[in-house]
Amino acid sequence: MRPRHKKNLDSRLEAVSDYLITLRNESLNFEDAKNESHLLDLEELFGNSNPVQLEIGGGKGAFSTTLAERNPDINVLCVEKVRDVIVVGCEIAKEKGLKNIKFLDCAAEYLPSYIPENSVEVIYLNFSCPYPKKSYASHRLTSERFLNIYKPLLKDGAPIYQKTDNMHFFEYSIESFSKCGFELSNISLDLHNSDFEGNIVTEYEEKFSSQGYPIYRLEARLIK
Repeated sequence: MRPRHKKNLDSRLEAVSDYLITLRNESLNFEDAKNESHLLDLEELFGNSNPVQLEIGGGKGAFSTTLAERNPDINVLCVEKVRDVIVVGCEIAKEKGLKNIKFLDCAAEYLPSYIPENSVEVIYLNFSCPYPKKSYASHRLTSERFLNIYKPLLKDGAPIYQKTDNMHFFEYSIESFSKCGFELSNISLDLHNSDFEGNIVTEYEEKFSSQGYPIYRLEARLIK
């Protein structure tokens, strides 16, 4: 279901422009992305050389803003392509006065246009759309297509953390990570009934968990 169009969206986006990076191209073609370059100077962007952590498909920004608030010694870059949604995250960050978070308005296909190689310490994939039809498998954020986009962005040994409520998507992701040269660890089939500490509960996570669905989680690191 498409998000409802926000009233006064343009003026709201303008009010949070200090938090928003928007240089988007509408092609969504990875080959175009490789040929374009809007590479960000991350030290200049954040005003420091702290580690950068990246959430892809950040939605309304609840996870990323909480992560930034709890960890002032890291920089958080939240990627979301739907402007009606990303504006909410920007407004939360502004209301909290966070200095260590920015929001990137683009599709994941275009990350190579913006993110320098070997610059990201963690990637978070929280409750990405599972695209259950096989014909849409390439749209899944853990498909081979996307994992090959992420690989150059990650620093050596940097993990990808995935959470989902969808068992079939989780099984698909495990297979996809393994095929693409990632080593898996800390796999949980019921996160909320495990001994994992420090979990930041997202909006979708709270919804699905309250309905009795188990939350699945894994960590993936590229084998060099």
